[in-house]
Amino acid sequence: MSSSARLVRPAVQPGAGEESDDTLRDIPLPPYVTGEDAQFAVRAVVVHAPRRWSGGTICRNDASPHPCRLHRWGRRVLTLRGLPPAAIDALIEQGDPAAAPPPHRPGA
Repeated sequence: MSSSARLVRPAVQPGAGEESDDTLRDIPLPPYVTGEDAQFAVRAVVVHAPRRWSGGTICRNDASPHPCRLHRWGRRVLTLRGLPPAAIDALIEQGDPAAAPPPHRPGA
């Protein structure tokens, strides 16, 4: 018999102490959100909008599963900027990547 032992690492479910693969691949948020960041975020959510496909919903720009990294980043930035989900959805529906996000109004 061999005296060497194999170490087996226990499987950890996402959310049970380790981050999921999607979280590890997310684009970092800026330390504070500027108007320029918000404009980039509008472009990200509009260009990387969902598209129905035979296999499900994909990113319109790069055909990865929706929401893709840039769409998630854009939504997070716009949320930090104070936009509610309905306002973000309206920007996506408008479909203009150069649209100006509503002005930031804290507490509004």
